Amino acid sequence: MRWHPHGYGGDRRGPDQVKRDGWRETGLLAVSIDDDRLTWPERELVRQLGEKLYGKMKEETQR
Repeated sequence: MRWHPHGYGGDRRGPDQVKRDGWRETGLLAVSIDDDRLTWPERELVRQLGEKLYGKMKEETQR
């Protein structure tokens, strides 16, 4: 018999499910600038919003 404390064990949500739940429950949007589901103009908008809110990315992480 296995015993797990409350909140441990069971199924974990995947990263996309966590993002989906965050958007639907709290209005929080987490978007990768490299998401293949986005068109170039959409990725550019995400990049511009990120720079406006948080500043430019470091050189080694820029695309």
